[in-house]
Amino acid sequence: MESKIFFSNHPLIQHKLSILRDVETGTYKFRDLVNEIAMLMVFEATRDLPLEDVKVQTPCGVADCKRISGKTLAFVPILRAGTGMLDGVLSLIPSAKVGHIGLYRDEMTLKPVEYYCKLPSDIESRDVFVIDPMLATGGSAINAISQIKLRHPRSIKFLCIIAAPEGVKALREAHEDVDIYCAGLDSHLNENGYIVPGLGDAGDRIFGTK
Repeated sequence: MESKIFFSNHPLIQHKLSILRDVETGTYKFRDLVNEIAMLMVFEATRDLPLEDVKVQTPCGVADCKRISGKTLAFVPILRAGTGMLDGVLSLIPSAKVGHIGLYRDEMTLKPVEYYCKLPSDIESRDVFVIDPMLATGGSAINAISQIKLRHPRSIKFLCIIAAPEGVKALREAHEDVDIYCAGLDSHLNENGYIVPGLGDAGDRIFGTK
């Protein structure tokens, strides 16, 4: 099945994204905005969770309600910038398990180098959301998803805040079954592999290491 890509045009997300991009936005505010946007995006990405009918006793009677049916989720941030989105997504789904995949980009080749992978032991029974603020060349996302697929999860979705067309194309070609959720699609990559206009290095801006 061919993957789908979802770009959010929600006013709250677009408003917060404009502040996130601003070079004058400091570390504390930037970090908060990344979490807020991640929370709003996972709200969109979980629209297809199945529901089941339940009866709930209220103080005044019995209500016919809906609850999520049989879905167990996991979030896997790509280190290090992906951890900046983790609190936001867990604030909506606190019962989800968390894995981590550590990758860094070789500055000469622009290719990802893996240095860490720790995933939930029951990942084969979970629907996985890979999270990373930026989808630039697509190398890190492709590598991370390939590692997760070796453990045979039920499904995988990729959540990012900003993407470049080159990264979207590469990810869809490498993993045609993985849907992509994104807040903004930018123009292109520059010669250093950074998204233009982008927002700079997300990891540096989240952790104040720029």
